[in-house]
Amino acid sequence: MDGNDIRIFELKKKDLRGATIIDGFPSVGLVSSISANYLIKVLKMEHIGIMDSPQFPTVSLIRDATPLSPVRIYASDKGPRGDQLVAFISEFQAPANLIRPISRVLVDWAVEQRCRMIVSPEGLVLDPEIRDSADISDVVFGIASTPRARELLKEHGIRQFEEGVISGVAGVLLNEGRKRDFDVVTLLAEAHPDFPDAKAAALVLEAIDKLLLGIDFDAKPLFEEAKRIEEHIREIQKQAVVKKGDKTAPRPEMYG
Repeated sequence: MDGNDIRIFELKKKDLRGATIIDGFPSVGLVSSISANYLIKVLKMEHIGIMDSPQFPTVSLIRDATPLSPVRIYASDKGPRGDQLVAFISEFQAPANLIRPISRVLVDWAVEQRCRMIVSPEGLVLDPEIRDSADISDVVFGIASTPRARELLKEHGIRQFEEGVISGVAGVLLNEGRKRDFDVVTLLAEAHPDFPDAKAAALVLEAIDKLLLGIDFDAKPLFEEAKRIEEHIREIQKQAVVKKGDKTAPRPEMYG
């Protein structure tokens, strides 16, 4: 399979013109997953669709006696200024061969729905010597696909990510955005590469709050709530781990 069988199914029709999409596919430190989960909860976002494929894991997440697909789409109502958020969320890691098709389907859908922007929360791994010498602890960086999106970062005082590599879904989304002249922004905070990093997610969420004017959510309890979500995601992944030697169990990685 080449990934062309990835589809989006809408469970409920919603007007998403002008909405901003949050990329909640797993990233370094699970910064994207924690951030998207927080926004879904605080903004009381509604489950409106799924992304599906025969290559996705053969699992169903059960919450409140309801089965949920591995990749889900949520949307908020429009805010007082017409702002609206949509979140793509998954707890499972995509392998390299599906990152491009997943990203392209996401951008295709964003264009089709006439959304205005995609934002990817990301974890950034820094060499300790570079971090200490540059005094960039607790700093959120931004990189954008278009000049107008870079201007938006500048207007809100978010430091430009000048040089480095953005990998995974976030990296492909940036490339697709530049190719199609569609606004894609990646927000990066330093995160631990080996475990969920609630602090990094909270820093990125504060930057999202700054960027997306009109979205009304309380930034004060970010760190506490992010920690709770971190533990929740860790538990889901723990339950999905296949016992060694159990060849009948489904594989935990997305999307083997």
